Amino acid sequence: MSPRPHRSNKPRRTVSIIGTGSYVPERILTNHDLEKMVETSDQWIRTRTGIRERRIAKDNETTSDMGSRAALAAMEQAKVTPEEVDLIIMATATADHVFPAAACYVQKKIGAINAACFDISAACSGFLYALEIAQQFISTHVYNTVLIIGAEKLSAITDWTDRNTCVLFGDGAGAAILRNRPDSHGVISTHMGSDGVFSDILYMPGGGTRCPITPENVGQRLNTIRMAGREVFKQAVTSMFNAANRVLDEAGLSYEDIGCVIPHQANLRIIEAIAERMGLPMEKFYVNLDRFGNTSAAAVAMALDEAHRNGRIQIGDYILLVVFGGGLTWASSVIQW
Repeated sequence: MSPRPHRSNKPRRTVSIIGTGSYVPERILTNHDLEKMVETSDQWIRTRTGIRERRIAKDNETTSDMGSRAALAAMEQAKVTPEEVDLIIMATATADHVFPAAACYVQKKIGAINAACFDISAACSGFLYALEIAQQFISTHVYNTVLIIGAEKLSAITDWTDRNTCVLFGDGAGAAILRNRPDSHGVISTHMGSDGVFSDILYMPGGGTRCPITPENVGQRLNTIRMAGREVFKQAVTSMFNAANRVLDEAGLSYEDIGCVIPHQANLRIIEAIAERMGLPMEKFYVNLDRFGNTSAAAVAMALDEAHRNGRIQIGDYILLVVFGGGLTWASSVIQW
C-alpha cells in the first residue's frame, strides 16, 4: 500500500495587505492633446468618461519596468526585503513578451531571488484575481510573503486612430505585499466570476494563435483593443453590483459598514450607476480615473495605493474592492484595513 500523503494540520491563517505601491510614467496625454490626433474634444471625453488626462509610457519602458517600480514602493512601505518575497503574481494583458512571464522580469529587476513567479490574464479584473490566489497560498501556509502586481502598457495595444477607444486608456502599475497579520482580519471575503459568452465585447482580435499577425493583415490593426462600448457598460454595472453584493453577504456586512469603495477606474458613468444601485453617495468612492484613465489590471491597485497613502483609508476600516474586465471577468473583495 502506498503511504498516505502528509497534509498540514495547521489552522488557516488570515491574510492582510501590509504595504502598497504604484507607479505612473512621466508623460501626460491630455484630452486637448487628443484633439490634435483624432476627431474628438475635451468636453466630449469628459462628459462621456470623466477622464481629462492619462499617462503614457516611453517607447523603451516596459510593463515589467513599471511593475518593478510599484513593487519596490510596496516593499519599502511594508519593510520587506527582496529575499523575503516568496511568490510574485503579475496581473497583466500587456506583458513584455508572450513568454516568459513578466513576473520573472520583475523578479530579476527587484532581486527577489527566492520567489516563484507567474503571470495571470484576467484583463481589468487581474489584480483582484491575484489577491485571491495569494490569499490561498498564505492562508494554507505554503508561502509567507506574496507580492501581487497589476501593470499595463495599454498604449502599446491602443488604436490611436479610433476615437472611441484611444481616449480611454493609459499606462501604469500598482502593487501590494500580502502576509499574515495575526491581529487583523485582513481579507474577509473574495469573489471571482467569468462569462465567456461576452468574450467578444472587449478584446484584442490579433496577435494570438487564432489570428497571428502576418504581412497580409498587419495594416488592419488587429493587435489593438476592440470594444462594444454600450454592451460593456451594461455588463460592467450588472457584474460589479452583483459581485459587491456577494462579498458583502459573505462578510456579514452592509453597504453602510463600508468606509471606502474602490472600483475599477474605467468610466465615471459606470461608477455613478453602481453608486446609485448601492444607495451610496459618491463621496464613499475613491476615483482617480480623471488623471489616469483606464489602466486595466493596474487601475484598482493604483487607486488602492493612493487611497492608502493619502489617508482615505484608516486602520480598522472596511474596504470594498470591485472590478470587471474583458473575458467577461469580474471580482470583488472586502478587506478590513
